[in-house]
Amino acid sequence: MRSGFVTLVGRPNVGKSSLVNAMCGRKVSIVSDKPQTTRHRVMGVLTRPDAQLVFVDTPGLHKPVTALGERVNATALESLADVDVTCLVIDATKPFGSGDEWVARHLDMARSIVIVNKIDAVKPDRVVAQLAAASQLGAADYFPVSARTGKGIAGLVEYLVGRLPEGPLYFPEDTVSDQPEEQWVAELVREQLLAVTHDELPYSIATRVSEWEWPRIRVEIIVERDSQKGMVIGKGGSVLKEVGRRARLQLPEGAFLELFVKVDKDWQRRPDRVERLGY
Repeated sequence: MRSGFVTLVGRPNVGKSSLVNAMCGRKVSIVSDKPQTTRHRVMGVLTRPDAQLVFVDTPGLHKPVTALGERVNATALESLADVDVTCLVIDATKPFGSGDEWVARHLDMARSIVIVNKIDAVKPDRVVAQLAAASQLGAADYFPVSARTGKGIAGLVEYLVGRLPEGPLYFPEDTVSDQPEEQWVAELVREQLLAVTHDELPYSIATRVSEWEWPRIRVEIIVERDSQKGMVIGKGGSVLKEVGRRARLQLPEGAFLELFVKVDKDWQRRPDRVERLGY
């Protein structure tokens, strides 16, 4: 039995969460096309007869301008300690550049691998160009993959298993994530908010479960301004109703989900509020 921890790091929106979901074979982390969707460190667990891989999904590393940004950057960097394999994920659809190089400087690239994700969205010559540009990093290996289609995922997983040491099961065989149920539901609601609200809202939204008495679950949606509250609720409650409908589809049958919108002025710029919201 081989077992160990594999951390995925990279710039925002390169597809780290989608990769973790693809390698685990089920949804572990929320995903969206908005940068910095992931704010917590989330572990996804893949257990096979011969191995247990614990994938560590991290927030995208970026230049922070708020207390929230500083906190999620710190979460990502802290996730680099005491892991067996580090994967630098880059986006095949974006030019390889200073942002990727900045992330790479935080890694021991000789022991890390580079994953070029989203190869389904570009032509083969673009993938070759990305791999050539990333070769300057001197990584241990390079993998072009598509989390969306699954291309290259099986080979990547086999390689990662080979990099793990012999060891015990770190989680029970039926575990797929280390997330508490309350956090999972709160993140699920935020995922659906990102899917249906305006582009100016993603960074201003936080979610948390305030009450849990199954089957009744109450989730607070925190925004920074009164004008944002109106956007989240929508005309006649239309946005909130759609978010609730989408979230319920992914919850166990019988769940009763209540959504409540609350204004907490400039919360993401206030370290005390960021901490209180669990970041």
